[in-house]
This record gives sequence, C-alpha cells and structure tokens, in this order.
Amino acid sequence: MAVTVYIPTPFRRATANQERVEIEAPDVKSLLDALEGRFEGLRGLVRDEAGEVHHHVNVYVNGEEIGALQSQATALRSGDEVSIIPALAGGAGVAGRR
Repeated sequence: MAVTVYIPTPFRRATANQERVEIEAPDVKSLLDALEGRFEGLRGLVRDEAGEVHHHVNVYVNGEEIGALQSQATALRSGDEVSIIPALAGGAGVAGRR
C-alpha cells in the first residue's frame, strides 16, 4: 500500500532533495513515523516532541487537511497523495524603504 508524499522545498534538505517519496503506511501517524525513520532530518520539522503536527505545518491527504479528517488517525489507501505544507512568512518590507 504505497502512498506518495510531497515534500515541500524547505524540507527537502532532509530528503536528499527528493520532491516526492513513496511510503507504505496504514494511516498518517504511521506515515510520519516511517518518514522520520527513513529521513532523520525530518524529525522535529513536521511534528513536535509529543508527536503532534506543528501548528505552522499542514498535512493534507488527497487535498483535504487532516484536521478536517481524523487527524493523524486518518486512514490511507494505496495511491493516496499526502502533502506536507509549512506556513511561510516574510516578503514585503516596510513601504518606502529600500
């Protein structure tokens, strides 16, 4: 039961620049456990020490945020796509300054 996981650009340093990885897992928690086991550098980027997804990171299964589903207990099926999307900030400076 392979699931495709989209790795966002800021986290790819932890996956040797892989944009997508295949993981076999029955649910989101198992998938995140497997990801952190395969790519140690992801540990702490997606979840905190208690295993909860950071508030600034969203995880989607087939385009639906897991908070609207069953959180990390959301079941996965072969062919599902999981996206990990961190919130980004920054950009515009103070108007008029260069």
